[in-house]
Amino acid sequence: MKITYKTPIVEMQGDEMTRILWDMIKDVLIEPYVALNTEFYDLGLPHREETADEVTRAAADAVKRLGVGVKCATITPNAARVSEYGLSQMWLSPNGTIRAALDGTVFRAPIMVKGITPYIPSWTKPITIARHAYGDVYKNSEIRVDGAAECALDVKYADGRTERKPIITLDGAGIIQGVHNKDASIRSFARSCFNYALDTKQNVWFGAKDTISKIYDHRFKDIFAEVYDAEYKTKFAELGINYEYSLIDDSVARVVRSGGGFIWALKNYDGDVMSDMVATAFGSLAMMTSVLVSPDGKYEYEAAHGTVTRHYYRHLKGEETSTNPVATIFAWTGALRRRGVTEGNAALTAFADRLERACLTAIERGVMTGDLVPLFKADGVTARSVSSREFLKAIAAELENA
Repeated sequence: MKITYKTPIVEMQGDEMTRILWDMIKDVLIEPYVALNTEFYDLGLPHREETADEVTRAAADAVKRLGVGVKCATITPNAARVSEYGLSQMWLSPNGTIRAALDGTVFRAPIMVKGITPYIPSWTKPITIARHAYGDVYKNSEIRVDGAAECALDVKYADGRTERKPIITLDGAGIIQGVHNKDASIRSFARSCFNYALDTKQNVWFGAKDTISKIYDHRFKDIFAEVYDAEYKTKFAELGINYEYSLIDDSVARVVRSGGGFIWALKNYDGDVMSDMVATAFGSLAMMTSVLVSPDGKYEYEAAHGTVTRHYYRHLKGEETSTNPVATIFAWTGALRRRGVTEGNAALTAFADRLERACLTAIERGVMTGDLVPLFKADGVTARSVSSREFLKAIAAELENA
């Protein structure tokens, strides 16, 4: 008898090879055991074009309404994609749209498995990257200056006041970029980090560059301190965890020397870059969990990697590919587990745990996709590269054994 649950999960299907894997994962690993109850949104690029991206906004609203979502990897189009897909415009990143709608923070952590040792040997516990999901270069304004020019920041307040700050007087061509953030968003970022720390019982480290960016980065530092002191310091002390701030360069050095097991909170761009660094150092981007958490407790799970375009073109030729589905599987298990928690559904949370364990056991027995073979070293076990389909069947066998 299949496991059931009451409230739908928002299901957002995406693009290219991850779209193909999405259906395979459901068919082989989930639907034989769980009666899926989802509210479905097709975020594939052709459908975003057909709906003028209204489907993405509707999906974000659904996550806000239902509280739990699971998202496939999607294309953020560049000029080449506009031509390839015949788009009317260069649509925004679906992830960015959803993050802005939920006012959320992205938490990414490596999926650790026996036989794949991090490049930094001291990292014996996962490092969770908490990436602020608003502003900075992702909401920037840019100007290509084609000659000598005076450049300045101009602010016009709603009450009529004005403020002007010179940037530079250029003596020739150059480039100018303006970025922004909001106190309310930074405050939500801080609360999401501290709430997630309480849930997972981990320390929080926040790194920025307030010595150079004495207003912009310093505002992040000040708001984190205010929120922590006023709302979380006592709660952290009761759990024996702590929060600390350090300069981003010092923070990087400390992270490399650490043993892991903490939340590393970072601004938007810093978090984007460092999550890839941490994922690669632990093994692979395809072995990384990613969850967007809003300050009021809405959760959206996704794979941290892209749509695996190269494998998709091979798939279109009828070739079998060895594309790693683990991050997408863990997006599904994260959403199912969270729905189980919200409904007190022990059977659903237990199934999510079993499916994750089955994934790791299959790899530990030497069955894996090609990307993991060069990384895998275990006494008495020979790594064997298999196709995505064969890997899912191996996981299904382990799930049956469990």
